[in-house]
Amino acid sequence: MKPSLIALLISAGLAHQALAQTIVPPAPGTAKVPVKEERENAKGTPGEPARPDPSSFGLDPATGIYKHPAETPSIGGTHPFKGSLDYLDQNSYLHNTKVEALYPEMLGSPYHSWQTTVDMNGRRYMVIHEKSFYKVFDITDPRKAEMVANKKWAWGGNEHPFGPLTIQYNDKLKKHVAVQCYEVTRFGILENKYSPEQKAKVDIIRNQPLLRGFRVFEMDSPDPAQWKKIAELPLDAYSAPDRFPQQGSGCGDVPVYWGGKYLFVSGAPDDSFANQEYGNFLYNQAQMAFDLSDPHKPQRLSTWWVPGSRLGEEEEYKKNPRVGKKTAWMGARMPLFIPKDPEKGGKYGYAAMGGMGFHVLDVSDPARMKRVGKLDMPVSQAGTEGDNIDVTKVEKTGVVYYSGYPLNEDCYEPYKDIYAIDVKDPANPKILATLPRPTPPKGAPFTDYCQRRGSFGPKRTGYWHQPGTPSDKYLVYAFYNAGAQIFDVSNPAAPKIAGYFVPPTVNPKVNLHHGDQTHGVFIEWDRKLIWVFTNHGAYAVSTPLLGTPKFDLKP
Repeated sequence: MKPSLIALLISAGLAHQALAQTIVPPAPGTAKVPVKEERENAKGTPGEPARPDPSSFGLDPATGIYKHPAETPSIGGTHPFKGSLDYLDQNSYLHNTKVEALYPEMLGSPYHSWQTTVDMNGRRYMVIHEKSFYKVFDITDPRKAEMVANKKWAWGGNEHPFGPLTIQYNDKLKKHVAVQCYEVTRFGILENKYSPEQKAKVDIIRNQPLLRGFRVFEMDSPDPAQWKKIAELPLDAYSAPDRFPQQGSGCGDVPVYWGGKYLFVSGAPDDSFANQEYGNFLYNQAQMAFDLSDPHKPQRLSTWWVPGSRLGEEEEYKKNPRVGKKTAWMGARMPLFIPKDPEKGGKYGYAAMGGMGFHVLDVSDPARMKRVGKLDMPVSQAGTEGDNIDVTKVEKTGVVYYSGYPLNEDCYEPYKDIYAIDVKDPANPKILATLPRPTPPKGAPFTDYCQRRGSFGPKRTGYWHQPGTPSDKYLVYAFYNAGAQIFDVSNPAAPKIAGYFVPPTVNPKVNLHHGDQTHGVFIEWDRKLIWVFTNHGAYAVSTPLLGTPKFDLKP
């Protein structure tokens, strides 16, 4: 019987704290997995960036470093270049990391998933979910995780999705509360709103009879099937929860809620928020604040948006150099990134508004959110230019970390830098540094991660509701085909890579989708553990950089 990857890691003596760079080969006799090439959309969209001259990008044979194209259209398919691997690399690469466990059953989607945790009755549970599934695992001992709930359904059309959620303890109700977001369908219906043939699909999205807002649930169990809905509210102020169709997008990614008075979400509250370049989305999402003093009766507080986002604001919108190229994501995906609850004295929130830049908002009074500073970021299309802001270090260092993420495969777009932004003067934020671009270890069968196939670049540092107190020194990013990368930012002006765990590109027994290899991390700061979510399952990983891991919930 061929040993598994985790068995190889342990039997080879590599499950200790790997202080040196280590390459773990696949099981002996494992055949190379061929790459399944996919054709791009040859038709494209009139007006989008032209396909770049092949001589303007590619692998430099002298240095072994890939030069990214300056600009590309946002198109699917694979884009191999001279020097690309013609197989899917099954090695693993470790530096200052240790694999504690591997769970193929934690895979829900090979493309993306959200995660959150809740502690109940002396146990810790992780909810892993996306639009068409959820799975609940007891991770009290992360080396022996067990699935305790599981549901999957065919989602699409008018069936309600299972949206991103946040779980917190509510002192008023003396219970855990889940706030869950719902938005219109993007994937599976609309491919390109600029195509005349797709007009009917635009109409389908406009008329979907779905809640475009959020619901609030009381929890007595970690299983969503047992939750009790106590409230729901559309973002559209002119619609009742049961009136369809509602206007706007609904609310986007993971809501921000501490369990008390304030809730923050991203979303377009009506159809006037429509100045959007991106081909399969109809809205330009704003930042919104709500009052959950009474979780049964959420109240709208305020909406803030970048001037130019709405119909009638085209004069301002057209000042953006991305306008007319039909490629950039404009507006928010994620809600505000807020390091401290305004109810407890928090003053500033930070907004990643896609191609509309970085913004500092005064949120000390969420009913009157106002912008105090902004920064226009370098153009980098295709790909998502502004999605995530890590604020875990800002209260001690005055620095936040801003990033987008790649969308085209095989590095067929500009590299997505992670920017260290100095916000000590909130009215005048400035770029302090960029985090280093990951490079493969010596001995790898490639000299640049672009050769490894799939996407390469940062995704996110997990979500704001990860348990425990974040490290003062380290950031952990999911990095697609470069696995999980650990950055030392103790000197924000000179960041460096301190560790990484890079798993195989695929497990052919699970699936052969290799585009979104490591698409998420979730960090249990209190237990010094990093969960790495990949296209073939989830890994529990420890690192001496964070300290000795804990495998129970004892104080």
